[in-house]
Amino acid sequence: MSDSSPDTSPEELYDTLYDEITRVIVGNEAVVERILYALLTNGHILLEGVPGIAKTLTAESFARASGLRFNRIQMTPDVLPADVTGTTIYREATGEFEVQRGPIFGNIVVADEINRATPKTQSALLEAMGEQQVTIENNTYALPDLFLVIATQNPIEMEGVYELPEAQRDRFQFKLQLSYPDTSDERTILDRFDAEPDLTPASIEQVVTTDEIKSARHAVEDTFVADPVKNYLLDIITATRDNNETEIGASPRATLDLLNAIKAHAAFNGRSYVIPDDVKHLAGDVLAHRLVLNTDAELSERTPTDIIETVLDTVETPSGNIAQTPPQDE
Repeated sequence: MSDSSPDTSPEELYDTLYDEITRVIVGNEAVVERILYALLTNGHILLEGVPGIAKTLTAESFARASGLRFNRIQMTPDVLPADVTGTTIYREATGEFEVQRGPIFGNIVVADEINRATPKTQSALLEAMGEQQVTIENNTYALPDLFLVIATQNPIEMEGVYELPEAQRDRFQFKLQLSYPDTSDERTILDRFDAEPDLTPASIEQVVTTDEIKSARHAVEDTFVADPVKNYLLDIITATRDNNETEIGASPRATLDLLNAIKAHAAFNGRSYVIPDDVKHLAGDVLAHRLVLNTDAELSERTPTDIIETVLDTVETPSGNIAQTPPQDE
């Protein structure tokens, strides 16, 4: 494990984590990157992909490399809210009730196939995400400071599922699509697991400390965003709302999620300031899943991603000398 450092940069943190995670995971670099963005900015991730492409494996490997507590909830129709948040149990030996905390009390919590859970259970999970606390028998308990939910869903199964409503999708900072590996990556997977059949997330070692993660979080918070970039971000948000193909555009929560994401992306690229390209790079992952298209757009087989691409093409990008550092105090 690396020594605790008071000034670990997000760039260094990512490189250290990714080097260890790729002992087990091949590819998925963008997913690992955004998991770290979300962890450092109090965000959450909705991860969509067909079975067997390492959605849970990636999350668990990340948790092990970072030394964070990993919990997994297999979401099925019979899972109750208390199965997620916890309940009280009567202990006959002591004659008292004892709080049994649920799996939501982890640092990285994977909710597998969230769309299989009932709306009531989904709401309990999403309430915990939004408030970073849960209530058990009228008592409120705070969730860990480093807290990230990665909810997965399978896009090919439509029976027996409860699709997340728009308001609940808005709770996720990112929605990511995980696709099949290319032939080169899949050959690497074959060779690696042929040589080491017992390779699992348990093979991953902790390579960073909690202090280093928190130091990187502070670096992200301190990343400077100049007024022209803030205005550019707001113009994009407004354009999703005024678009003639959307019923519902991006929310104020989306505005803040995008702001935090671009600060993380800038810091991960070794900059103390944000540039317009950071906004362009992440706008689709942060905004597309929040848009609701109107009937005409759906009949034309347009997608939310198409709308975001159109918005980015039409909204004017700031030009000239954008301030790269905050003004110095006199």
